[in-house]
Amino acid sequence: MKRVLFFIFLAIFCGSLWSADFSLSTGTGGLVGGLFTRYKANSSTGSGEMTQNVNQVNYGGLLFFDATYAELAVILQAGANNYSEVMSNNNTMIPMAGDGWETMLGLSLLGKYPFALTKRFGIFPLLGIDYQISLLQRRRPTDGLVYNRTDGMYADIDKDNKPYDISVWNSFWINLGVGTDFHIAKRIFLRGELLYGFRLMTSYESDGLEKMKVMLNDNDPKLGGLTSGPSLRLSAGYRFLGT
Repeated sequence: MKRVLFFIFLAIFCGSLWSADFSLSTGTGGLVGGLFTRYKANSSTGSGEMTQNVNQVNYGGLLFFDATYAELAVILQAGANNYSEVMSNNNTMIPMAGDGWETMLGLSLLGKYPFALTKRFGIFPLLGIDYQISLLQRRRPTDGLVYNRTDGMYADIDKDNKPYDISVWNSFWINLGVGTDFHIAKRIFLRGELLYGFRLMTSYESDGLEKMKVMLNDNDPKLGGLTSGPSLRLSAGYRFLGT
């Protein structure tokens, strides 16, 4: 599914290069946003459950390349969050809570369809995908010190009691939203984009189900929930080809 979506939007991006209204632009800017995670898993027998709640604020910078009907952006962002996770059965409860920080490198591909409202001002709906690569994960439990989640000593562990690799927090997003361009000179413009994204389950979250199978001796636990959040991008761009 991920590969299908990627090639669909890659086709949109390449197709725009032969558009009759062809133009090329590049630019740089910043972003702010957030994400909200709410997951809950229950055993098939009702003997236990697992919950995960995360609230995070993101901020960072981006470089974008625009080809009329598609925008490709490289994003470096950091995030600060608070979290709570609980795993419980009839006999045991394992609560975890505290603060966290992360750094991600993202590649965003957005399809767009521009409408010129005035000579200087335009608007465009957005739909696309975003893949984020985890570079750093840190946590500070309420009863402990800051630790690297993959350092091998105090790291979070998987279902086999081994430290996670950093890649388990890589994530794939589907984004939709709207953008605007305001031309302050013939080739210089300001761009604003408001997106709302929906994240597919990470390997870390899917491994939580495997942990639950081991903890509860249950081969069929059920997981439900969602991670989503808004993002605002503000950029300055330069159109080097096109009218």
